[in-house]
Amino acid sequence: MNNGVHIKEKPHRQMSRFWKITLAILLGIILLVSAAAVWAYFQLTSGLPQVEGESEVSGLESEVDVYRDENGVPHIEAENDRDLYYAQGFVTAQDRMVQMDLSRRQASGTLSEVIGEDALDADRYFRTFGLRRAAEASMSAYSDEAFEVAEAYAEGVNDYISHMISENEMPVEFRLLGYEPEPWTVLDSLTIGKFMAYDLGGNWQGQAFRHWLTNNVSEEEAQDLMPTYPEDGPVILDVAKDTNVDIEEAFADVSEYLPEPFNGSNNWVISGDHTESGSPLLADDPHLSLDTPSIWYETHLKSPSVNVTGVIFAGVPGIILGHNADIAWGVTNVGPDVQQLYMERRHPEDPYQFLYEDEWYDAEVVEEEIEVDGYDEPFLHETIITRHGPLISEYAHEEGAAGDDALALKWTAHDPSPEFEALMGINRADDWESFTTALEDFHAPAQNFVFADTDGNIGYRANGKIPIRSDDEDALFPVPGWTGEHDWEGFIPWDELPTIENPESGMISTANNQIDDEEYEYHLTHTWAQPYRHERILQMLEGGDNFTAEDMKAMQMDVQNLQASEFVPLLMEGVADEELREIDEEALEVLSSWDERDIADESGPLIFHLWMSAIPQVLFADAIPESVLDIFEGQPGIVDQLLRDAADGNPGPWMEKNGGLSEVTTEALQRAVNYAVNHQGDTPENWLWGDYHRSTFAHPFGDVGPLGILFNASPEAVDGSSITVMAASYDEETGDTNHGAGWRGVMDLADLSESEHIVAPGQSGHVMSDHYHDQVPDWVEGDYHRTSIEPDDYQSESKHLQLVPKNNAD
Repeated sequence: MNNGVHIKEKPHRQMSRFWKITLAILLGIILLVSAAAVWAYFQLTSGLPQVEGESEVSGLESEVDVYRDENGVPHIEAENDRDLYYAQGFVTAQDRMVQMDLSRRQASGTLSEVIGEDALDADRYFRTFGLRRAAEASMSAYSDEAFEVAEAYAEGVNDYISHMISENEMPVEFRLLGYEPEPWTVLDSLTIGKFMAYDLGGNWQGQAFRHWLTNNVSEEEAQDLMPTYPEDGPVILDVAKDTNVDIEEAFADVSEYLPEPFNGSNNWVISGDHTESGSPLLADDPHLSLDTPSIWYETHLKSPSVNVTGVIFAGVPGIILGHNADIAWGVTNVGPDVQQLYMERRHPEDPYQFLYEDEWYDAEVVEEEIEVDGYDEPFLHETIITRHGPLISEYAHEEGAAGDDALALKWTAHDPSPEFEALMGINRADDWESFTTALEDFHAPAQNFVFADTDGNIGYRANGKIPIRSDDEDALFPVPGWTGEHDWEGFIPWDELPTIENPESGMISTANNQIDDEEYEYHLTHTWAQPYRHERILQMLEGGDNFTAEDMKAMQMDVQNLQASEFVPLLMEGVADEELREIDEEALEVLSSWDERDIADESGPLIFHLWMSAIPQVLFADAIPESVLDIFEGQPGIVDQLLRDAADGNPGPWMEKNGGLSEVTTEALQRAVNYAVNHQGDTPENWLWGDYHRSTFAHPFGDVGPLGILFNASPEAVDGSSITVMAASYDEETGDTNHGAGWRGVMDLADLSESEHIVAPGQSGHVMSDHYHDQVPDWVEGDYHRTSIEPDDYQSESKHLQLVPKNNAD
């Protein structure tokens, strides 16, 4: 305003100010975004391990050299055993500290402390199951030497934890959850060992399922779903009907915590008579959950007393699968009946007293406080332990004691057992005798061990602690716990376990198949895996000769589907033609031209697997609650047999009540086709197995919104299925592979330095590591890497970190 006259700014001055303001805002946004990006980058890269140079550590006696090869595999060289295992703990924690901490929390029942109420039921389940109690009971079973090894490993982990916290280098998962890991202990390592026994040793849920059957369906229908049916079956069924345990309510959510029903594996060993080199070849690929990080951690350990390489569970010292300079070995799961549910009678006036041989006794009561993030007070959890074990039917009951009757669990792995002792002996073994001697300490889980040595010997042993029952049929059902008549009578003597040494055939293979015969004196299990993987392995072994390591790798990646060979003709013959829609006929035409190989870019596997998956839905969904179907042990093999019987003119009650074989197969086909149409369009010849069957390697945080993009592997179409040698089981709802051979190993006894491996999705658990998901394409395609125990092979090409004792550091 000038002399009362308003002077209006010129337009270009107004625009200049606008652009200045706009530019300032844009620069501010850029600075904020840049700052956020720098902050995010710091958060994500925090905790990346030091892999080169020198690092001072507090607990070493001498310097330790750690060479990480191009696949991230650490080769640890130490001057003494204590330093070796100390360094193994330190190095494993560098790559897998988050996994180690969450694993011990899951097994110990302490996830709620950091996750909150969502993990409370899981914590209550594992507290009741008692893995940590079993580990604590095992502490006294170890020799001083083995205990010192486990202590050294724990000290190495703790050295890394201290460094991680003091240098503010915690991995991003700890930052997201907002906590720091507590010090590692020997008990933590033992608890993870017990968790693996849990993951590979379950048959109680099948007993619970069959208990439900006896109380909710007809006797004929119950018999139809038995893996084998005992001669005195009706007597056992009557006993089960006398107990008052609501299986559906007691185990309503238990499926979230149960071992994967497809837990299994393949292994085989062949003598030099069948190989090009004249020396044995050994192959092993254990089938467990396919997650990020991998269950397996590959390591090479070298000291004056040991030179061994292979894989181990993160959090456990030693090597459980692999080879040293003289021998190689691998395992599959035996899957014996090592658990027993006992029906317990509770005193009508005292919920903590139970009947045994006409007298009442006091059960042990374990009261624990479970810290829950977000709760003002800890959750009080009670576990009642009878003479047979904990009452698992009441783990989720708010007030503890839940009724007059309950189910207690007896399990071999609840007993003290020194598996780490066995690992030390195996890692140092140099022949069959020293190897099997070491196995005397390996009680749980029971495993099929195959063996080969550089002298040309091969062998097999079904090893573990397997109970002897007064009646083998006890393992089918819960049995009365109050009479004493069904108590175990001991365990199969160690020297009478199934064993083979240098068979005349020169070939040994296992794939969770039936391993005993009518001549074997002792009961192992009623439920074996479907036979198709093992049959295919035998086909390939018996059909070839002059095998090489390349042949072994090709066998591990084989996707021939022998279940389809058996059932495609049966299913196609069974459908009712007059009820088929045009698109059903098109799907059948595609299926008829399929070569029965589960290949990602073919449509035949999709049609077949969706069809087979729909059959149990048709048979059981309306009659058996979903929570009960979740504990249906051996369902795939039993459904196979129902189809065979129906095709042979002997349909059981489940087939008949659903309209017979024709009606069941037709309805199942149409359900399968509807699913395929909804997800892949209405042209069957364009459907692809790989558009449904994809590898994801899910991270524990992968289901949390956009974190899945960060932590999960990019989905890749993958061959195979649950019943091919190249095992890749999947979630039937999504098709995502969630189970299979996270480690594959092929060992050539002609030159063990040429042994090859795959560890998927990679060695590291750190999201920004080059080795986080680098082996996913290798796993999909079957591209192996070599891991040598010869220094000349790995030292010059590796990143070198020297761990130096602090008191000796410059």
